[in-house]
Amino acid sequence: MAVNRKMKERIVITGSNGNIGTLLKSGLTDFEITTMDLPEGDVRDYQKLIQVFPGHQAVIHLAWNSQKENLLNNKLDPDCQLMYENVYKAALETGISRVIMASSVHADTFYLPRGERILKPYDIPYPDSPYGADKIAMEKLGREYARKRLEVICIRFGGVATVLDAANPKTQESLEQIAERAARLSHQDAVSLVRKCLTAEKVPNNFVILYGVSDNYGRIHDLMNPFGWQPVHNAENIS
Repeated sequence: MAVNRKMKERIVITGSNGNIGTLLKSGLTDFEITTMDLPEGDVRDYQKLIQVFPGHQAVIHLAWNSQKENLLNNKLDPDCQLMYENVYKAALETGISRVIMASSVHADTFYLPRGERILKPYDIPYPDSPYGADKIAMEKLGREYARKRLEVICIRFGGVATVLDAANPKTQESLEQIAERAARLSHQDAVSLVRKCLTAEKVPNNFVILYGVSDNYGRIHDLMNPFGWQPVHNAENIS
């Protein structure tokens, strides 16, 4: 992005009071951050976005109605779609050059036995839930906006590590639990990943999907990305 690096780059974070948003607010101190979260920052309100977005260089879209649409409840919430549609449209209308969208590793069923195969971000995804399917829809819409010259980066976040997992022996865990371990993302790796996405000079072809997981034992997600990001942690051992 053509930004004067002597000045702090201005970014918007939607869903800024959630787990990842809170982490980024404390970690991205080299940016000037405008926060948006309920009740004042309702991303469903398109006119609100049109008021907030001008003058910013990037948007990190984390807002999601996880009470109504999540991995376990097998439901879709139209508000989640409305929010990511609003962000794409408002970013393009207000001249923001780059959006970073919070996708999820659940866009693909990563806990199935795969032998030695590593999941790559551009494989045909097989979502594990309606929640995962909605994240794929968000990515696909991003491709359309990339054709309109909006730079779109979709990060398929793994589970952001918050507690140590050392308690349960792996031999007693289910296949799903072992896979969830392998898809975790440490706090430091999460911040460094988003920073790399924000500071990259350009987004190849205006569109990138990448996995946001740490370099964990048994990792099954390919960490290929055009931004030079490399995780430094095995998140299983990080709180």
